[in-house]
Amino acid sequence: MRTETPLPSAQQLYVDWEGAHWSAHDIDLSRDRADMAALGDSERLLLYFALSSLMVAEERISTQFVGLVLAQDDEEDGSFLCTQLVDEVRHMQFYARFQSEAVADPATIGAHVARSRAVLEAPFKLLFDEALVQAHARLCREPSNRDAKVDFVTIYHLVLEGTLGVTTSHFLLGFLRSRGVLPGFVAGYSKIAADEGRHITYGTQFLRQAVAADPGMADVVRGRLQQLMPAITETLSPPDSVIAVLGAKPGALVDHGLGALRRRLEMIGVEV
Repeated sequence: MRTETPLPSAQQLYVDWEGAHWSAHDIDLSRDRADMAALGDSERLLLYFALSSLMVAEERISTQFVGLVLAQDDEEDGSFLCTQLVDEVRHMQFYARFQSEAVADPATIGAHVARSRAVLEAPFKLLFDEALVQAHARLCREPSNRDAKVDFVTIYHLVLEGTLGVTTSHFLLGFLRSRGVLPGFVAGYSKIAADEGRHITYGTQFLRQAVAADPGMADVVRGRLQQLMPAITETLSPPDSVIAVLGAKPGALVDHGLGALRRRLEMIGVEV
């Protein structure tokens, strides 16, 4: 049963984007280099892993998005989707700047980035990567195919941003704020999280309208989620050492991510 939570239109989300515009090169990172050097080894490794994972994810996402712009429903839809593509590139700019200016040894991040790319060869990570790339290729071939657009938005907005992304930002920002460190990274990453909040809202609204217009689209959403669910739960189940550094309880990341997913499915009107 659908939860009738009011959601802004694509046009309103575009207007919101104009009002919330920020520059990746205006964030003050002057204190972050010293903070990075002062972190304990386990905390620094967590930051290296998180930053490299975020950089790889943004790189992949920014290159697998233009098909959604091509599949725009109307001018307002297209206007918002163009802002999202700009957002993804801006996020890449911020992470690259943080690597260059705040990490004592940028080559270390480069090694972690290479490792994160290699992790994509693992079965669960490969499932995400193949799903996104194949769904994007299909959307480029068939921009007017509703199934193709619903499938892509399910992967991108509902899973990658609305489940995995919101969980990463929630726990990583909480960790950094509780310690009062890396104020520049916290400021930039908070703005990135706000950007992604708009993206997720767009995806939720689009899927709600698609399912309302054609209940068969719910099967497209369900089918993709059932395929990706093992990868979702595996990704949200890091080693105990990571959980300990974050100060989280076992299972907290899974509970947070799947809770966010369930709430959005209720708004969309899809039962899983």
